[in-house]
Amino acid sequence: MTVLLALSRAIDAVTSFIGRWVSWLLLAAVLISAGNAVMRKALDISSNAWLEVQWYLFGTVFMLAAAYALLQNEHVRIDILSSTWSKRTRDLIDLTLHIIFLLPFASLMTYLAWPWFWLSYQSGEISSNAGGLIIWPAKLAVLIGFALLLAQAFSEIIKRFAVVTGRIPDPREEKSSEAAAPASEVTHG
Repeated sequence: MTVLLALSRAIDAVTSFIGRWVSWLLLAAVLISAGNAVMRKALDISSNAWLEVQWYLFGTVFMLAAAYALLQNEHVRIDILSSTWSKRTRDLIDLTLHIIFLLPFASLMTYLAWPWFWLSYQSGEISSNAGGLIIWPAKLAVLIGFALLLAQAFSEIIKRFAVVTGRIPDPREEKSSEAAAPASEVTHG
C-alpha cells in the first residue's frame, strides 16, 4: 500500500501542477477574445483562426482541469442526498462509483481518443472554416485530458481505499481544515 500511496501522491502532484498551469490558458483565451472583438468592431477585421484559438483554449482548459476538479473534490455530485449519509458511507460510495463508473469511462475515452487524435495528426486535418486551424492539437487536448482523468481516478481510488481501511487520514478533511484555519485566524486574530 505504501507504493500505491506514493504513486497517488505523484499523480496528485502532476494533476495539481497542470491544474494551476492551465488557468493561464483562460487568461490567454480572454485576451484573445477581447482583442478579436476590438479588432472586429474598431477596424472591421476578423479571423476564423482567432475564434478557433479561443475555442481550442477553452476546450483545453475544460479537458485538462477535469482531473484537477476531481482532485480538489469540486466535481459534480448530489450533495443534497450525500450530505445525509455518514462519512464512511460517502467514502464507500465514492470508492465504489469511481471503480464502477469513472474508471471504465475514463479508460474507454482515453482508448477511443488515441486513434481519433492520431488519424487527425497523420492526415493534417484542418478545420473546414475559411482560415481555420489544424485540428489535431484540440484532439490531443481531449486525449491528454482523459488520460489525466484516468490517472487521477486511480489516485482517488487508492486514497479512498486507504481512508476506508484506516490506513491514512482523509486528505479532503485536511484540505478543508487548512482552508478554514486562515479564516478563523482572521476573525480571532
